[in-house]
Amino acid sequence: MAEQEEKKTKKQKSPMREWWDSVLFAVVAATLIRGLFLEAYTIPTGSMEKSLLINDFLFVSKVHYGARTPKTLLQVPLTHQKIWFTEIPSFSTLIQVPNYRLPGFTHVKNGDVVVFNYPGCPERPDPYGGYDKYPVDLRTNYIKRCIGIAGDVVEVRDAAPYVNNVKFQDAPGTQKYYNIECNTNINEKLFEKLGIVNMGAQSSEGKVFYKINSTEAALSELKKYDFVTNIYPDIIAKGDTSDQNYNAFPHQTTLFANNRDNWGPITVPKKGMKITLDEKNIALYKSVITVFDLNKNAEYKDGKIFIDGKQINEYTFNQDYYFMMGDNRYESDDSRFWGFVPADHVVGKAVFIWMSIDADGSLLNKIRWSRLFSLIK
Repeated sequence: MAEQEEKKTKKQKSPMREWWDSVLFAVVAATLIRGLFLEAYTIPTGSMEKSLLINDFLFVSKVHYGARTPKTLLQVPLTHQKIWFTEIPSFSTLIQVPNYRLPGFTHVKNGDVVVFNYPGCPERPDPYGGYDKYPVDLRTNYIKRCIGIAGDVVEVRDAAPYVNNVKFQDAPGTQKYYNIECNTNINEKLFEKLGIVNMGAQSSEGKVFYKINSTEAALSELKKYDFVTNIYPDIIAKGDTSDQNYNAFPHQTTLFANNRDNWGPITVPKKGMKITLDEKNIALYKSVITVFDLNKNAEYKDGKIFIDGKQINEYTFNQDYYFMMGDNRYESDDSRFWGFVPADHVVGKAVFIWMSIDADGSLLNKIRWSRLFSLIK
């Protein structure tokens, strides 16, 4: 009798129950791995070419800098902003809690390729889903190279970044615009062979002028051809703010004549760093203080900063910030245009590519085999 009763209590699960338990376990395991250890991302744009290509599939480590605890608790598992294949939001903001960062084994360094939640810029119209559209942990994911860490003085001189007055070593895949002068037309296959993007050509007085986007290595190869008579970089002069397509942060041209190619020098905010709130510092850091620096009642009004209704003349930053740039320098929307990345927006470090697909490749060349399981540098 006792054995029969024990068998009844150990009643077998139905196939549907076993299936449900398996799915639940898989979802919980995947959510924990994704949140604490590794998360898969796909490169959607060319802002990091030639370092990272469109349709590179990569893993981002959460353990390097320490994983963040979630701020938005009510969310469909394994989603980001919307439910798959729909325009339906995948989250609710009814419950929002402070997020914390778990211990990591390193910190963001100059030159790291970092995934972060795009902060946006209160000073410019923002079609990308910035600070005012989503909670911090659900803002659009960006990937850029960290040029300056907290406390660094960053400057861009004729398209070359400098950190603390030392020229930053560009990655081999860094691309910039150049103008080239030739005495004949260049076969498009040569551009393709060298990995150079031809952005257009004009002819005048027996000369052909091309505008290209190229790495330095490809440019060196192009210089070897005798039909190339001159090459010079496409640089916006220092102080020239006439091109509104390159209206640079902090969008205050009377105090900061910044542009795409000549920017700064500006100090990246650091936790504990104290500043005097003079006219220039208010113009530069007002969005940091009032939007991103974890102040509950901070506001900018009549050219002054107020916290809890009281005007302040000095300010101490509450967290670290970073200056990020894309390796495809002239095809990247980055810190030159919208400002600094707060530490609580950092997602993780891009570590390696596990798959890469060429959408324009033939059947046999659809996969970029040489990029598979390559480390990101």
